[in-house]
Amino acid sequence: MATLLSSAAPAGAASAGQADGRIGIRLIEAPVSRRDDPRALAYIVDHLNPGMVIERRFEVINKSRSARRVDLYAGGADIVDGTFTVARDREANELSDWMSLDRDVLQVPAWGRAQAEVRVKVPPAASRGERYAVVWAQTAEEPGGSRTIRTVSRVGIRVYLDVGPGGEPPSDFAVDRLTPERAPDGAPRLVADVRNTGERALDISGSLSLSDGPGGLRAGPFPVQQGVTMSPGSVAAVTVTLDRRVPAGPWDVSLTLRSGKLERTATATVTFPGRGRGRSVIPFSSVLSRYGMLGGLVAVPLALGVVAVVRRRRAARGPAEPDGR
Repeated sequence: MATLLSSAAPAGAASAGQADGRIGIRLIEAPVSRRDDPRALAYIVDHLNPGMVIERRFEVINKSRSARRVDLYAGGADIVDGTFTVARDREANELSDWMSLDRDVLQVPAWGRAQAEVRVKVPPAASRGERYAVVWAQTAEEPGGSRTIRTVSRVGIRVYLDVGPGGEPPSDFAVDRLTPERAPDGAPRLVADVRNTGERALDISGSLSLSDGPGGLRAGPFPVQQGVTMSPGSVAAVTVTLDRRVPAGPWDVSLTLRSGKLERTATATVTFPGRGRGRSVIPFSSVLSRYGMLGGLVAVPLALGVVAVVRRRRAARGPAEPDGR
């Protein structure tokens, strides 16, 4: 089921509404080329050339004991400070203006489901770049009985659309730095500085595992704090909070981060401070990515140097003793 957006928490992953008034939404179509991409199964993620059109079907689920009228519409969104941020109310943006739905209203029976389709038509003169929007499903409960106010609930599917001639631009990211910290409540946590090195937005998830700790202890995996969405070229702090009982260390840490099919692992040795921020370290994977080419250039001279040293040491010891057998 798709990750859902509530009007109260736009980057959340739960349906909105009261216990007897909830609705849900899920995408039921994805491009064949993206069927193994978890993001494309939850969100509308695509690349289109100017003038192209896509259509995607989705399903609205009524999780209440009463039939529901559900309004459908598209709204604007953006990525702000590492958060997928939706526009207020029905405020539009360029991408949402390109979107249309095959119906404005769904009548969904109690505990039932109903389908609709969203169409995205990119103008022929559209400029290059990635844009963001949301397909919204909204229902309202009017005052009555013990309710004295009108309650509005909405859920939605994110849209990440890249526009430009040619093929889809690359997606990639790197972990630049790891910083051990101590949270105000005493829990140890690890903060990763992640850099979006590609040309598409990323939704970061993942986990942290600890090994070779005090007395050979192991711990984890601990999940990454959710809700980090990175625009192209941006840097974001990705946090993992550990159990308060985890010792200070030192620990060998292995942080695996994912966005769709992309996966990167950063390893390092860290010690969690008694309070505040500890010493930042550059993870081993980042060192390799930065100096991999240089390492390749010096590998042969280094190997030759090692061979020369070994030969000199052997010469200094003199000829080997004959085998006594």
